[in-house]
Amino acid sequence: MNNLNLIPLYPEIFLLIATSVILLIDMFLSDKQRSLTYALSLVTLFICAALSFVYLKTGESTYLFSNMVVVDPMANLLKLASYLAVGVTLVYSRSYVEARGIVNDKLGGEFYVLALFSLLGQMVMISGSNLLIIYLGLELMSLSLYALVALRRDHTQSTEAAMKYFILGALASGFLLYGMSMLYGATGSMDLSDIVKVSMSGTANKTVLVFGIVFVVAGLAFKLGAVPFHMWVPDVYQGAPTAVTLLLGSGPKLATFAIIVRLLVEGLLPLAGDWQQMLLILAVLSLAIGNITAIVQTNLKRMLAYSTISQMGFVLLGLLSGITDGNGFSAVNAYSSAMFYTITYVLTTLGTFGIIMLLSRKGFEAESIDDLKGLNQRSPWFALVMMLFMFSLAGIPPTMGFYAKLSVLQAVLGTGHVWLAVTAVLFSLIGAYYYLRVIKVMYFDAPTSNEKIVANTDMRIILSINGAAVLALGLMPGALMAACESAVGLSLRAFVRSLF
Repeated sequence: MNNLNLIPLYPEIFLLIATSVILLIDMFLSDKQRSLTYALSLVTLFICAALSFVYLKTGESTYLFSNMVVVDPMANLLKLASYLAVGVTLVYSRSYVEARGIVNDKLGGEFYVLALFSLLGQMVMISGSNLLIIYLGLELMSLSLYALVALRRDHTQSTEAAMKYFILGALASGFLLYGMSMLYGATGSMDLSDIVKVSMSGTANKTVLVFGIVFVVAGLAFKLGAVPFHMWVPDVYQGAPTAVTLLLGSGPKLATFAIIVRLLVEGLLPLAGDWQQMLLILAVLSLAIGNITAIVQTNLKRMLAYSTISQMGFVLLGLLSGITDGNGFSAVNAYSSAMFYTITYVLTTLGTFGIIMLLSRKGFEAESIDDLKGLNQRSPWFALVMMLFMFSLAGIPPTMGFYAKLSVLQAVLGTGHVWLAVTAVLFSLIGAYYYLRVIKVMYFDAPTSNEKIVANTDMRIILSINGAAVLALGLMPGALMAACESAVGLSLRAFVRSLF
């Protein structure tokens, strides 16, 4: 437990310095030279990934700055997934943001810089082991995303979405901060290791702790987009530029998963009986409202927003299945299943919105489900890729979404909640309707446009790899699942050792 060794934090340090340098360089670039900002952003992400991968291979867990920051296998694996999410988003978004003037002489390359700063916030959240550090990371990420949603200042829908996101996001941050203040008041510490020690000792006021948990769970549910804190999701997903919607729907979900594990599993484990009941209600409501409401949507981005709400219901199912009657033997399996599901959702969401941006062009947004009509006649390959993404979201084999749902359902059945698993399966069957409707439109409806699909070579290649990965990880999920289990197991054991 070395508090002076900064090597584990090299990715964060490098990202901060590199992003600041990119911001300075971008100030002196013309619109035609903006590709340099794009290239430097991808190089930065690649170097950060290399640094995190090297430390992940060691399997070590290091606590820094008086246990305020932790760099463990779970943090490194989630950071790698975050780099991938942001990098793929930048590749998919390049033509989109240039065509809409989001990247130009007036605004500069702020899209790329803000995306990197939001990633830095996610990394701080993922490695936070102190209430203050977690909140600082959350605000860094959120403020960057607020600015990104409002980047198209001349676009009414984007401005409206930014206002809604900012106001509701501030409210949720207030909930989370108030809950953290109650946890601090009850335990006298902001370090998660001290909070769990006081909770285990029984000296803390349990009533205050439970009220603190209520507010913390409410704030976390907003960041996940779980019901009843989901009001912002469809409006912001629809109103924000598609490139920004993809940033909202990918990396932040990984960071939110991390702080749920840090705050609830590590910091408030003795009170698992209380917060698991809250997560159960959120999960069932999210599955119900998300899937049922998505059926009536005609806007593709809005449909995917309600799909996200239902997908987060499954993540919560995994998180609430770790502790049964005070027994934590199935904790690693449950939390690794939720982690695998979150990564699966992010990979599939990247590809889905990538297809939307592929079909969009200057002056036209491919936002309606009808815009996918006859895609198979226009581009059989990308129709197949989109079908794989829809199958994965619906949980249909042989895609990775099927295995992700199966692993979560197995974790739920391990707790003895058979009714909960049956409920999840029923709502998944309902949800399959609107995913299959997209496939029907692509393959059986006549195209509304015969215009040739134009895209950069890098986007076509990455989108194809994205589709192949969803299929390959469905056929051979063992390596990623083993990595999740190892990361969660090593991290939880390291946290327990840090208590003594």
